[in-house]
Amino acid sequence: MPMAAEEIADMIRAAIPDAQVEITDLAGDGDHYAARVVAESFRGLSRVAQQRAVYAALGGRMGGVLHALQLTTAIPN
Repeated sequence: MPMAAEEIADMIRAAIPDAQVEITDLAGDGDHYAARVVAESFRGLSRVAQQRAVYAALGGRMGGVLHALQLTTAIPN
């Protein structure tokens, strides 16, 4: 069963409380999403570390109930 966009956003916000999260359903099927996650707590972290934090927040759902996620991370301007 696919994940809802709001469920993805909630999981990310639970693990990264200062995150601003935007989720887009790329195919309209609930399986292919794009996520933009902006968080001050990413400051000083490499892009790889930022993305690892987001994937960790999803608790191993990548490749299972969450088929594909195009991920962009950033720090606030």
